[in-house]
Amino acid sequence: MVICVASGKGGTGKTTIATNLAVALEQPVHLVDCDVEEPNAHLFLRPHLTDSQEVQVEVPEIDLSRCTFCGACQEICQFNALAILPDTALTFPELCHSCGGCFLICPADAVRAAQRLVGVVEKGYRGQVSFTHGRLRVGEALAPPLIRRVKREASSEGLVIIDAPPGTSCPVVTTLWGADYALLVTEPTPFGLHDLELAVGVTRELDLPCGLVINRADLGDSRVHDYAARENLPILLEIPFDREAAAASAQGRLLVEALPEWRALMLDLYAKLTADLRRRHSGQG
Repeated sequence: MVICVASGKGGTGKTTIATNLAVALEQPVHLVDCDVEEPNAHLFLRPHLTDSQEVQVEVPEIDLSRCTFCGACQEICQFNALAILPDTALTFPELCHSCGGCFLICPADAVRAAQRLVGVVEKGYRGQVSFTHGRLRVGEALAPPLIRRVKREASSEGLVIIDAPPGTSCPVVTTLWGADYALLVTEPTPFGLHDLELAVGVTRELDLPCGLVINRADLGDSRVHDYAARENLPILLEIPFDREAAAASAQGRLLVEALPEWRALMLDLYAKLTADLRRRHSGQG
């Protein structure tokens, strides 16, 4: 089972949920941090890293001795990564999405494959928790290729918990793709509701069941609760604001270790999540 912990906005506490849930279960779990632009699950989990691999993507390089400057590769590229001039051809690897269209359409077989480094994938473990995350190269704009590699490197067997990037853009869609359940972490504020609506929209486009965790549930107003009731979204856990928990989290401590009651919270969350998934599979959702 693949559980993806996501949120429409940053700062809602999804990494807190993902890391503490993985440790609290006390069973073999693979924790995958797909927030490759700003990975931080390792700061809480503190895994023993055992492997690091550079990740490169394929980008075009034009063989000018074969190029007829017909412009077919430029026309098929939706990202302006190639420019064909009357007597030369230019490529812009930073804009390339590695779709491979230019390789396929060139009638002169003039498009060659070059490599561009996009980041690294690191793997390790802590106790029963296997860990994988990616680090996007500084200045690199395209996160999805590295996210796909992170997901391929992670084990797909057993229980997999993915810490998704914030937002609802391409990196989040890439992360959610193939998951069994989306656990959406939100907060009861107007901003929280706005971004939750966007996140729920993405999961519905992907036909992905989801449930909610409302963090700082005693602050803000009731509009997130009202929205959940209208949209038939199960609220699996409500976490009131806790200054002691906030302080422990700010120190990079796992809450299931700093505050024993958090272990019970996480176990209860997992039980409700699996029950919701079973209910949906049985056709009662």
